[in-house]
Amino acid sequence: MKAISIKEKFSKFSKNWHPHQIALVDDMQVILAKLKGEFVWHSHEQEDELFQVVKGTLYMQFRDRTEIVKEGELIVVPKGVEHNPKTKDDEEVHVLLFEKISTAHTGNVQHEKTQTEYPKI
Repeated sequence: MKAISIKEKFSKFSKNWHPHQIALVDDMQVILAKLKGEFVWHSHEQEDELFQVVKGTLYMQFRDRTEIVKEGELIVVPKGVEHNPKTKDDEEVHVLLFEKISTAHTGNVQHEKTQTEYPKI
């Protein structure tokens, strides 16, 4: 039981779209990721997903609209909802995610950006 410096944890990695686990809460994991550009359209059939923007502006695309999530804000993507996070203007966005350990990175979609293991930092 120690305080976790999110800023310090972000300094430990540089690769975009590669989540890193910083904590576990029951059957949930707390993840940090750096995002740049566009990700992959996908959904998680059994899990909700929470994105909190720590730095920058995230554009959460849904099939019918795009939600703009600014620094200090969060968005919850409900289970089964197709989504595609992206950034604009070559900005690197830092996010904290809170999701079940069972959540697959890109749901049922396999893509070159799909990660199957999240390093613990």
